[in-house]
Amino acid sequence: MTRKSRRLILIASCGAVLALALGLILSAMSGSIVFFRAPAEVAAQGVAPGTRFRLGGLVEEGSLKRGSNQSVDFSVTDTKASVPVHYQGLLPDLFREGQGVVAEGTLDAGGIFRADTVLAKHDEKYMPREVADALKAQGRWQEGGEKGAAPAAPQAETGAPIGKRSER
Repeated sequence: MTRKSRRLILIASCGAVLALALGLILSAMSGSIVFFRAPAEVAAQGVAPGTRFRLGGLVEEGSLKRGSNQSVDFSVTDTKASVPVHYQGLLPDLFREGQGVVAEGTLDAGGIFRADTVLAKHDEKYMPREVADALKAQGRWQEGGEKGAAPAAPQAETGAPIGKRSER
């Protein structure tokens, strides 16, 4: 066997080991990947029961019902459709009707989203990007100084947005 053929065999075997390692890593991560969906997508696509995903939108006005043992039922809407949500646990302090929310969990056979995590916005100018994009597509979200609008880019001392060069 020549040096060249030994080198080719070594490179091919290293490539095979790397491909196998990459395949194992991707298969291990496939169970932890969680996709974001808006209520209209859930209604249109008919998500299979037991599928884990993130549901984002606005807490529908008049839908919040508190039960016993920290049980909460509410609906998440994007103005086109709404999905009923059941959550067992403590809600974030800023959670309330009409505000942005992202819930992570599974959809049951009855069409109720069983959330195990609920995230609320942290101030009046923040909304998760996916939720803001879904609401913008429906014309419900407006950029600017209105309540619920996305914040403006932070400004440096020169008045230029941070991360952009100011020309002098």
